[in-house]
Amino acid sequence: MPPVDKLLLEEALLDSPQTRSLLSVFEEDAGTLTEFTNQLLQAMQRVYGAQNEMSIATQQLSKQLIAYEKQNFALSKGDDEVISTLHRFARVVDELNSLHTELAKQVADTMIFPMIQFRERDLTEVSTLKDLFLLASNEHDVAMAKYSKLPKKRENEKLKAEVVAEVSATRRKQHHSSLQYYCALNALQHRKRVAMLDPLLGFTQGQINFFKMGVEMFSKKLDDFLSSVATMVQSIQGQLDTEAETMRLTQQELLLASETTYMPDNNTTTSKKANRNLLQKAGYLNIRTKTGLVSTSWDRLYFFTQGGNLMCQPRGAVAGGLILDLDNCSVMAVDCEDRRYCFQIVSPSGKTNIILQAEGKQEYEEWICTINNISRQIYLTDNPEAIAIRLNETAVQAVTPMSTFQKKHESFRPKQVESDGAEAARSEKSLTEVPESADPLIIPGTPIRFDLCPASEDSEENWPSSGRTNPFGESCPEKDTTPEDPLLHQVFTVRFLGSIETRTDQGDEVIYETMRQVLAARAIHNVFRMSEYQMVVSSRRLGFIDPQTQNTIISFPLSDVPLSASHQDNKRLIGFVARAPDLHMENGASLNCCIFETNDDGNEICSVIDFGRKITQAEKDPEALAALMKATELSADGRFFLLGQTDKDETDACLESEA
Repeated sequence: MPPVDKLLLEEALLDSPQTRSLLSVFEEDAGTLTEFTNQLLQAMQRVYGAQNEMSIATQQLSKQLIAYEKQNFALSKGDDEVISTLHRFARVVDELNSLHTELAKQVADTMIFPMIQFRERDLTEVSTLKDLFLLASNEHDVAMAKYSKLPKKRENEKLKAEVVAEVSATRRKQHHSSLQYYCALNALQHRKRVAMLDPLLGFTQGQINFFKMGVEMFSKKLDDFLSSVATMVQSIQGQLDTEAETMRLTQQELLLASETTYMPDNNTTTSKKANRNLLQKAGYLNIRTKTGLVSTSWDRLYFFTQGGNLMCQPRGAVAGGLILDLDNCSVMAVDCEDRRYCFQIVSPSGKTNIILQAEGKQEYEEWICTINNISRQIYLTDNPEAIAIRLNETAVQAVTPMSTFQKKHESFRPKQVESDGAEAARSEKSLTEVPESADPLIIPGTPIRFDLCPASEDSEENWPSSGRTNPFGESCPEKDTTPEDPLLHQVFTVRFLGSIETRTDQGDEVIYETMRQVLAARAIHNVFRMSEYQMVVSSRRLGFIDPQTQNTIISFPLSDVPLSASHQDNKRLIGFVARAPDLHMENGASLNCCIFETNDDGNEICSVIDFGRKITQAEKDPEALAALMKATELSADGRFFLLGQTDKDETDACLESEA
């Protein structure tokens, strides 16, 4: 026998659109079976009616034949031979009547009754369980809607406990009803075979018994077939018994799950930690949709990732639809309408963004990590799972306690100044490698800052920023009144990741090490928020502007930005080292390495910063500035027109020849 399709009981709790879609196929099959069963039962009832009528007719015929001798014919009372013959025929008809009566009884017992029992017991049970399942599913949706509306800021523990209990109860009810419904549909696939074959087997055997005297040879021809049909029915019945027992054990095992399985937000100590190495993710999320100029609505839909795309599939849909291309997208946690576990996905152009809400903390963190992994295009590599695990393991190992960090460098001794070749080789090292220097590049124990502000409170008053402090202690940046640079003015959109105080501003390794520790700290401490700024590069300063208020948050003279570099593998990561006045330092200044994420090419941004420094140096020498302007193409307004790295190399060569 071919295998029978069945619904997986393990998928009943998730209730995914794929399971719902497969469930609709089973429901359609059950509906078709019900319609066919009704038509088949009508045909069988006509056969039974005809057979019963045949029994009644033969009984009436026998009585009528016996009554022949009692008839008062006008001409004669009848022939005795005829009367005896009719009596013999009456006995034959009586025997036939008994056979027809027995056949009608067998038809009723072996054909009509099993079919009626199948329709009233199995098909009606499936219909009833379907109604209970839909009712439980609707109650669960209503409970989830109430849970999703729980406030985050003014949290009411009593209300939260009631709503969580309601969600757990409705989810358990839906799980129980779905398990019973799935078991009934699975069993129906076996029972429908028995229901079709068993009545016909009984009908055929009754007919054979009825005609056995006259069709002995014919019955012998059917013996093998009927025996095989009987064996088949027994085999199907055995499969049904085995499958029923397996489903019963599986149902018991699933119902023994912990109560936390039904809770939408399981923050207990036994809850699993978020998996940060995922490259695929699927589950229900609430999506925020605008319904008017100021009104919004939240819809609970099933989302899943497919390659580099975020897909959405409503219930009942056969396939999902594309929501957003996740390549080079940015994802961050947001506060939205006082809802918990909300995060935002922004396209590389910044024109498209969607806000989603997860069910619990674990789902919330796993969705953010998964989208972040996909945005880095790890899935395009030969072994994406291994790369994701390696990057996250590297991130976890990056932040080391101060004592361990110092022990790690005890074996290192001061070295002489490296040659140009060694320095170039060192710049090619990966971000995850530990620099082989005499002293650690990052001061051990230095805190990592995740906001664009001074590195220490003592040096805050000397930090080069145009902000001011109001009486309430809030930062109130003023509008940037610095006249626009007539020679160079380049604007890039960046997102601040973090900054660390460093010991040196020589070599790209200090930037790579800072990137490693900042990314590791954000991964370990679940820091997902990033502030977006406009980086303005001129020939004199490097400034950062709030895109909402157009206020200058902080700015640095380019002479105080001696080093900038982009990540070797991920060109969206850039960093620079800036000097800030600090009277507590030996040289009167502190060094801070700032790390940013950008949608542009990091090499291009670093080239613009280097070019701005060259303009600053060339302004001191009119001849050098003239040579620089001659070697670089200018825009229509007289500014430097920067195209890429090729123009930068040609400009460097021209300056060297002029020198």
